[in-house]
Amino acid sequence: MTIKIPTIAELKEKLSLPKPWDSVVIFLLNILIAIPLFLIAHQNLIDLEWSLHLDRIIIFILILVAIQLVLRLVKTIIILIVFLYLIALLYGTLFGNYGFNRVFEDYRYMVYSMSETPNPQDIIVAKLLPFPNKSKIINAVDFSNPKVRNFALFATTQHFREIKQTGETRRMIQCFAVFKEIRNRWNYVNDPKGREYIAYASESLQHFSGDCDDHAILMAACIKAIGGTPRIIHTGGHLYPEMLIGNKNDLETAIYLIKEVLFKQESHHQQIHYHIDERGQIWLNLDYTATYPGGKFMSEEILGELTFN
Repeated sequence: MTIKIPTIAELKEKLSLPKPWDSVVIFLLNILIAIPLFLIAHQNLIDLEWSLHLDRIIIFILILVAIQLVLRLVKTIIILIVFLYLIALLYGTLFGNYGFNRVFEDYRYMVYSMSETPNPQDIIVAKLLPFPNKSKIINAVDFSNPKVRNFALFATTQHFREIKQTGETRRMIQCFAVFKEIRNRWNYVNDPKGREYIAYASESLQHFSGDCDDHAILMAACIKAIGGTPRIIHTGGHLYPEMLIGNKNDLETAIYLIKEVLFKQESHHQQIHYHIDERGQIWLNLDYTATYPGGKFMSEEILGELTFN
């Protein structure tokens, strides 16, 4: 029995889409690539101040033409990659956590962030930087698990229940109660030697023990379980959780609550540590090394982040 190996020409013919669909796929991909590249060019090139912004229109057209030429040269490979990517997204939509909706939200957020920052290329770089064990950590933040939800509810009954507030301030106080309960219980234990062990949040509730990524996962899951918005920061050798506070007015409220009401002794003569993201939103440090929300960073550098909206 003779096995016939297809030639490159035959392979291209099999992979090619019926016209005009191949051109449509290439053009749509061109648009998706051209928009962020145009934002980078727009922010970094001198504005000639032509009428009707003709200089910017010309730049966008040149970018479109250049990308179109490149994509046409490798059309067969590009279409194959797009096809495999769509299959992966379909699988993620049906069985996983990262599907079509997440891709759309990530792209929209990226374009929005790039349009609001003077250095939009930094957003691209941040997106390309790897986040260690990303899929495992996303799965481990099992905030919908009843054990996680029930523990978070329990924490809100143990701390600051006497502070009567409504709306976002109440949610903030309840998230601080979760921080306090986990902080009081947490016992740092290393992973097995030579192996990175990622514990689910519901698993960590059994002994409240683990390393920095286990703590970050548990904190993020519990904050998310009661309506807060957490994120996990990767610094290189360390992961830690942060909590979305909001704008500068919300930060003033948080600082007052921490320093004057909820963590008065722990935060006495101490600073509140936070990050401001590309949208101007403020994130408060909740690391296990801190004795109060906004405590000192163990490592302030940000190499990557996972946000749980």
